[in-house]
Amino acid sequence: MKIYLSIALSLCGFVTVAQEIKVDTTKANDLKDVVVTGQYGPQTLRNSVYNIRTITAERIKLRAATNVQQVLNTELGFRFSNDLTLGTTDVSLMGMTGRNIKILLDGVPMADRSDARESLNQIDINTIDRIEIVEGPMSVIYGTDALAGVINIITKRGAGKSLLNLSARVQEESAGNEYEALSGKGNHIQNISANWKNNNWNILAGFTHNEFGGWNLASKTATIQEVSAVPNRWKPKEQFLANTKIGYSNHNFNIWYRLDGLKEDIDVRNGLNPNTFKGLLQTYTTHRYTQQLQSEYKINNTLQLSAIAGFTNLDRATRTVIHDFTNNTEELSLGAGEQDVARFNSAIFRATAVYTLNKMVSFQPGVEYNRDAASGQRISGSPVISDYAAFISSELKFGKGINIRPGFRFIKNSVYNAPPVIPSLNTKFKLNDQLDLRLAYAKGFRSPALRELYYDFVDASHTIYGNPNLKAEKSDSFNASIAWAGISSEDLSFKSTLAGFYNKFKNRIIFDFDPANPTVTTLLNIENFKTTGGTLDNTLNFKSLQANIGVSYIGTYHDYSEAQDFAGTKILWSPEITANLTYGFPKIDANVSVFFKYTGKKPGFQKSSTPELYKETTISGFSFADLMLNKILFSSLTINAGVKNLFNVTQLSNSSTATGGAHSTGGASVPYSYGRSYVLGLTYNWSKL
Repeated sequence: MKIYLSIALSLCGFVTVAQEIKVDTTKANDLKDVVVTGQYGPQTLRNSVYNIRTITAERIKLRAATNVQQVLNTELGFRFSNDLTLGTTDVSLMGMTGRNIKILLDGVPMADRSDARESLNQIDINTIDRIEIVEGPMSVIYGTDALAGVINIITKRGAGKSLLNLSARVQEESAGNEYEALSGKGNHIQNISANWKNNNWNILAGFTHNEFGGWNLASKTATIQEVSAVPNRWKPKEQFLANTKIGYSNHNFNIWYRLDGLKEDIDVRNGLNPNTFKGLLQTYTTHRYTQQLQSEYKINNTLQLSAIAGFTNLDRATRTVIHDFTNNTEELSLGAGEQDVARFNSAIFRATAVYTLNKMVSFQPGVEYNRDAASGQRISGSPVISDYAAFISSELKFGKGINIRPGFRFIKNSVYNAPPVIPSLNTKFKLNDQLDLRLAYAKGFRSPALRELYYDFVDASHTIYGNPNLKAEKSDSFNASIAWAGISSEDLSFKSTLAGFYNKFKNRIIFDFDPANPTVTTLLNIENFKTTGGTLDNTLNFKSLQANIGVSYIGTYHDYSEAQDFAGTKILWSPEITANLTYGFPKIDANVSVFFKYTGKKPGFQKSSTPELYKETTISGFSFADLMLNKILFSSLTINAGVKNLFNVTQLSNSSTATGGAHSTGGASVPYSYGRSYVLGLTYNWSKL
């Protein structure tokens, strides 16, 4: 029996295109690689001038992931750092921290309350259709923060030809060796979603509940000394996520509205005073509401328009009580910073046009407005930053082998002196039918975040002040890649991409001690910072085997590289190896997957009182792997089972004794995970044609 698949592709600003193809042809694999991030229209991966990586919904499902971090943690160039004090996680890419990475949800920037990209794990994993990753500056198109690259999380658009689709997911997961059924210790996730489609209308809605019971927690009656004696304690976290998407489309026009809501609670036990039997209990509560309105209109075959409007309201409340364990009564604590609500909101409007002059030349002009505001006890005043920009790029095609895309962004900011013009130049050369060369230069910039400028954090353990005199970060980046796709047949395909990059930054923003008062931590600009490195990424499909194997070698400057009295190594290197393998058993509708990554040691330097002045430090390397089984039952029911963190990595040894920064781990092991976990999940799908 022949099986056919209908694939539809769309991008804000372009008419949806659809094609019916046989699933067993190589053309099906080509359409899986269609990308939209930074493109004029839906584009095959090979034809894009950018070097883009994609992660499909199928791969996310195979991982039985509960958040985006679990999807990215075995990808080349990604590293995650956990702040167990605040219960948050940040991400770095190609040696650059999360503040230099633009996180997009359907092309709209995610708002964060600080320079850390904690929003990455506040996205409902069940709504994601695919993830597109573009490495290198994308500041011409997406503005500030896109120095290291862009992570565009693209959500599901509908149920294809189905009139109605219903799905439900339940997953239970231990946290290390700790587990309680359905609630309490361990990870517990429940999701329900629905999609209705009729003629030109499409409505999606979903709700997800994530509960993490914490790990390695001290008992509620543990003393302050007992709580602080073990650094690797993971706080309980509970999330409620709801979303809806309503869309209308016809041949030349479509419009859709999306609403996402989040409520997140993180519980903290600080331990009791053994003399008074009283202890501090804290709750961090985050509310996030994100709205998007996107529309696209094809006027004719040469002119297409699109517009995006988005608004995010975000607040994080800190509530602290003094609990008396002798009679179970509570009173609010009046300590510094122990009662606070920090509020942030951001708005964006972007309008673009694509004008096709002829087959060789097309243009994309656009305008963009961004507004960020903040308030709260720890925010100095009620600051507002507005950013106005106009940008234009052009796609020049010379024959079938050369694509050149120059671009410029013009910026005006209400607070800081943004670079007036940001240029970029991306090129693609088709050397032959199997070999493509991409060369790119781009200038990037990152405006200081509101939190970096105006946030003051003073309590019993911290004295941190924002710095309103910070300068914008700037970068010059050079990227090159060569991709070979020499094998492509019905049973076998192989693609290999070798890429290299060099980034030079100016005015990089870091936490450091205030030169005028060493007891205060603040944010400062350092003159120069550089990252460089290369990756080799290989993808193989052979019958029932899918394999992705890659290596990278990434080097970064460190905070003391430009110091006049520093005589050590200026650039520090770290390797990575990834291997993601899936083998299918078609006769029983099952597969087994292994997701592996080796992350090399991370060297560094710190100031020292020894005659050498600077001491070399190391965070140890480690291997991480997940083993997952996936089986389809009764056509509509899927079971996932497996083991995450096979090597039981919990902490990384750290030779540093530095104690600077907001939440330093100097002198202690670096927390990485809560250990080996066991997973069992069920997903049910029902459709009515």
